[in-house]
Amino acid sequence: MSSQMLPVSQLADVQPTDWAFQALRSLMERYGCMAGYPDPAFGGQRSLTRYEFAAGLNACLAQLNQRLASATAELVETDALPTLQRLQAEFAAELTTLRGRVDTLEARTATLEAQQFSTTTKLTGQVLFSVNGGDFAGESIIDPTGRVLADQDLHPTALYRVALDLNTSFTGTDLLKIRIDTGSNGANDNVSGVLEPSFGSVLDYSVKPPSDGNVGLGRLYYTFQPLRHLSVSIGPDIRTTDYVDRNSYANASFRDFSTLALVNNFILFPVNGPSAGAAIDWKLGDFSLRALYAAADAANPGTGQPLRGTSSFTRVLYPTSVTNPAALGDSPLETQGERGLFGSTHQSTVEVEYAPSRHLAIRLQYSGGEVFDRRFNVFGVNVEARLTPGIALFSRYGVGTYHNTVFDDVTLAYWMAGVAFPNLFKQGAIAGIAAGQPLIASAIGNATQTNFEAFYNFPLNGNIRITPTIQVITKAGNQDANGTIVTGTVRTVFLF
Repeated sequence: MSSQMLPVSQLADVQPTDWAFQALRSLMERYGCMAGYPDPAFGGQRSLTRYEFAAGLNACLAQLNQRLASATAELVETDALPTLQRLQAEFAAELTTLRGRVDTLEARTATLEAQQFSTTTKLTGQVLFSVNGGDFAGESIIDPTGRVLADQDLHPTALYRVALDLNTSFTGTDLLKIRIDTGSNGANDNVSGVLEPSFGSVLDYSVKPPSDGNVGLGRLYYTFQPLRHLSVSIGPDIRTTDYVDRNSYANASFRDFSTLALVNNFILFPVNGPSAGAAIDWKLGDFSLRALYAAADAANPGTGQPLRGTSSFTRVLYPTSVTNPAALGDSPLETQGERGLFGSTHQSTVEVEYAPSRHLAIRLQYSGGEVFDRRFNVFGVNVEARLTPGIALFSRYGVGTYHNTVFDDVTLAYWMAGVAFPNLFKQGAIAGIAAGQPLIASAIGNATQTNFEAFYNFPLNGNIRITPTIQVITKAGNQDANGTIVTGTVRTVFLF
């Protein structure tokens, strides 16, 4: 018997009271075959295929042939030989097929060992459907400039987003990502996006992508590792929020919160749409250093057209129509701006993360750059802590200055905080509630907008999730005259 074969008494799932215990012990101890699995277990309760039986029989026959060929081996009983011969003849076809499969596997294994890694492309996707509706108190809703956004009830809507990712690796540690995506009517396909389009109340997944039914390129970048713990990403179509300001409980609108201003630090990302640039992620023990550079609308070198890729609040700070030219001195305000990789609208961000365990993370952030050739500087902090297996806290804060806006130089502040309940009622589910003020600015409006959201993400299985969500917005657009806005959404996500 092989020295590596466990005796039957050491198999975890075989008991002396089992009806086949003696037969199994005889096969293992007398003939040295029908071994258990390495765990160690025998798996006697599961179904057996003819190929599996043939493999076991082949092992027994090999042991018997070895004994018969050995002059010192214990001979097999003479009356057992006819039975063994019948078994060998009965399963001859299966044994031949099994040997062929083994030979094929050995050839494939040798090829893989020679090549080490084969270039492959994997397709993954996400389909999101959502039904949204809501209403507001009062007679009308106005924006920060006093423009009337709505003065009557809004109808419920159905919206969608589809994203297909082609993920290709050439070395096993790199990634070439190509995303093709489409969606419905952008910010206009949900109530919160119509009633408060400026300060991040829109459903995040409705403006990412802002495709209005068109199929387009959603991501195109290449990530590689020049060093063991250093990742570098570069591409002509990236998103700044993919690389910094992550949070385990408030970061992905298909999974947790939907409100744009609760998903990321709102004022930290004046460039949050299609852009070109590069990013790094360097892990140094408990610390991580992340940095990025992104230029909005870098694929278009010209001027004279509205610039894509900027956040909605930049249109309030730098409107196309200047209402107060005197505040700008001799420098005219131009929201169209220069384009190209080093154009007049770009963002650089640095983030340092301290994560001593997977239950705690503290991130310090800085963003700087230009918006329509006007300078901005913002500092932020992002914290998450899992107190118990079922309760986690998270928060963000930001403060910064945007220069030479229509309101002169303005200091903006932002905060959000919430609590999450992982695995609530079911493994893999998550619920959360959060509140935040996306744009605190004494120069803009006569109040401060506050956003609230509660959700429960329930997984039907590993590929389908249903999430009811409630949004509440008070003093929308920093306007005290605006009544409370309440919306409800049911989001369904299919992953494959």
